[in-house]
Amino acid sequence: MARATKDAPQKSAALAAVRSGARKWVGDFTTYPRNVYLLLLFTLGKGFQLSIGQVTTSLYAYSIGYRQDFVGILIAVPAIGSLLAAPLVGYMADRLPRKPLLLVTGMLNPVALAAIGLTTNGSVMLIAAFMNGLLSSAYWVTNIPMLTESVEPKRRVSVMSLNSFLLLGIGALGAIVGGAVPEMVSALTGAPATAPIPLRWGVIAAAVAVLLPTFPLFWLTEAPRGGEAASAGSATSDVTTAGPQPSARPIPLLFILLLIPDVLYTAGEGAVVSLLPLFLELRFDASPAMIGALVAGAGLLSGVTALLAPLIVRHYGKLRVITGAQLLSVPVALLIGYSPLLMMTALAECARNVLRGCFEPVYATFAMERVDARYRSRLSGMYSVTWSLGFSGGAAMAGWLQRNVNLSIGFAVGAVLLGIAPLMLIAAFGRDPTVD
Repeated sequence: MARATKDAPQKSAALAAVRSGARKWVGDFTTYPRNVYLLLLFTLGKGFQLSIGQVTTSLYAYSIGYRQDFVGILIAVPAIGSLLAAPLVGYMADRLPRKPLLLVTGMLNPVALAAIGLTTNGSVMLIAAFMNGLLSSAYWVTNIPMLTESVEPKRRVSVMSLNSFLLLGIGALGAIVGGAVPEMVSALTGAPATAPIPLRWGVIAAAVAVLLPTFPLFWLTEAPRGGEAASAGSATSDVTTAGPQPSARPIPLLFILLLIPDVLYTAGEGAVVSLLPLFLELRFDASPAMIGALVAGAGLLSGVTALLAPLIVRHYGKLRVITGAQLLSVPVALLIGYSPLLMMTALAECARNVLRGCFEPVYATFAMERVDARYRSRLSGMYSVTWSLGFSGGAAMAGWLQRNVNLSIGFAVGAVLLGIAPLMLIAAFGRDPTVD
């Protein structure tokens, strides 16, 4: 009894510490400036658009007679549009107001998306997909820098985690919509869910998803260029000197060291992810609803993991979390492509999304902290370029390999690329004193 009485204060102190840590963790996600919430709402719409399109676009093109080689190009073309637009958009975003850029592109983007599903002409589909990528580049170039500048340094991983949670997690629930819309149209028309008309409405649903959250951006407030959270409405006033300092390396060299691993990693992602819905249909005869449920469930796991990223980073540091998650993606990619059972492939896809959710927000913060605020939009624009190059190349390669070799070989090539990228990051930044 005496010992129990003696241990009671220690248990109470431990419980109080846990409660305090939980309150701090929740508080990190609930006390942002208005700009952050507006940008996060738009991110949610973008997440729904991407996940709906991931389920429906490839299936729609296949349903009207196009095969994997064309589908791979169709999936790659938006990335090419983003590739061509991103450098100019990034340069403009560092010098001109970002709000009009987001509003104009946000209004036009749904038109391009809807056009993909409203035609059966391959050339028109490719042009519309190209315009979709071109217009989407404004989001990819401005979102991360604006979020970075809206909060103080110690909260950047938290806001990037919430951004990833909405984009990859809650936004992934749009895949359920992508699978459900064709099923509902099928019930109304009597046509199979894999027929062109039901899938066409699924593509149009992606356009609606990105249009609706564009309107609240009218309430976005432009922060002074180059400022940090203090100029964006935060209560913290000394944020420009707090937190990790930019690398002292020359900007051209720094960009190269950051961007080359990214283009390799995104090429691996493109090879693994781009034709996954079509792979599941051809390999396991999965229905659109089943594919949508898998994509949504895996994405939700990714988003939930992203919310835990700040806690993981506190224990292991940003670079270790990034490279560890990327290296673990290699065996997971192989399992997705070579598993003989749908259940095993589904579990591997869930694991891939968990790893992605772990490193995605951390990587965004890591990259933005390496450079001075004056160069963040340009770096973000260049990341859009590397993503476009990598993803489009990976998608086109996977489509060709699926058509001409076999359904699984693209996953093996993707796994190799996924493994090279983190090794390059370790070599470049493993001993950098600016890396925490």
